[in-house]
Amino acid sequence: MRLRSLLLLLAALVVIGGGVAVARLRPIAVAVAPVEQDVAVTVFGLGSVEAQVVARIGFEVSGTLVRVAADHGDLVRAGDELAALNPASAEARLARAEAGLQSAEAAAARAEAQRDRAEALSAQRQATARRRRDLATRGVGSQESAELAETEAAAAVADVAVNRADAAVARAAIADARANLLAERTALAKHRLLAPFDALVVTRHREPGTALNPGEAVFTLVAPDSYWVLAFVDEGRAGGLAVGQPARVTLRSRPGQPMTAEVVRIGLEADRVTEERRVWLRCRGCPGQPVLGEQAEVLIETGRLPRARLLPESALHGFDGAKGTIWTVEDGRLARREVRVTARLADGRVALTEGLPEGAEPVLRAASGFAPGRAARPVPGTP
Repeated sequence: MRLRSLLLLLAALVVIGGGVAVARLRPIAVAVAPVEQDVAVTVFGLGSVEAQVVARIGFEVSGTLVRVAADHGDLVRAGDELAALNPASAEARLARAEAGLQSAEAAAARAEAQRDRAEALSAQRQATARRRRDLATRGVGSQESAELAETEAAAAVADVAVNRADAAVARAAIADARANLLAERTALAKHRLLAPFDALVVTRHREPGTALNPGEAVFTLVAPDSYWVLAFVDEGRAGGLAVGQPARVTLRSRPGQPMTAEVVRIGLEADRVTEERRVWLRCRGCPGQPVLGEQAEVLIETGRLPRARLLPESALHGFDGAKGTIWTVEDGRLARREVRVTARLADGRVALTEGLPEGAEPVLRAASGFAPGRAARPVPGTP
């Protein structure tokens, strides 16, 4: 009985060992990456709809808002009135400035007349002084009379100088009054808020009756043709970005409806915290009215590969972003081989275009039981 049990145990071990040997020697089916043609290399980014030209505008002076001529969603032209403040105090200051100018002009006219009178009197007294000096020289008139005439002529010349200075002061007063009038007219004009450019009114912040401080926003305006998408791209995948590359933008409000776009600007400074680069894209023929701040998903095409094998990143052991080790099927046997990645795709796959020997098939997914040299049968698979 004891011998019989040993023989049965031995037979069982032989059967089990044979099964294991057969299982190990039998080729296993392994999914390998097929060669794909014209592979698009894409980079994913997440961002939002923004505007290149956006302005929060308000009055430069304080006052009470009495009129609002535009509202949310209105299209306005450059120079259109959008709102107005109560102009009563500014109009009063303007009237006072106009009266001040009139007074200065009248004073200038008076000074000019006094100057002309002083010049005429000076000319008359100088002529009298010359005649009396001539008479005194010939012994016909007295010396004292000639000296008195000459003194009066000199005083008249001095009076002319004084009146000319008064006229210059009067002209300066006119210039000051005109400048003050211009300042008051400018201040009155600032009580009307005008559109600085052709714009779409995005937000109306204040209503009539509101007391405003200088610079307080009344409207937010956007240039309709300046909408674009600001996307943030992982700097580890941003090496192939370039201005002019095509892209697809999908808005949160339009899922499944990607729109064509183009890269128009790439930031020159990366975010030091998130390690992302800023990329701006302009939509081409976008339908509907964009909404500022709406979330957008961006897929940028940075290039195309004529032919490549695509593997999931998980298929590469020790992958550092540039190279890693993969399983391959070579001459019907499993092998390990280090490869260098040509490109990383937005869907988590990597592209191999070179580095594999002729006939080597890269394995898509490793499985338990893989060992170098084990028999394998390649089967086309999908990453």
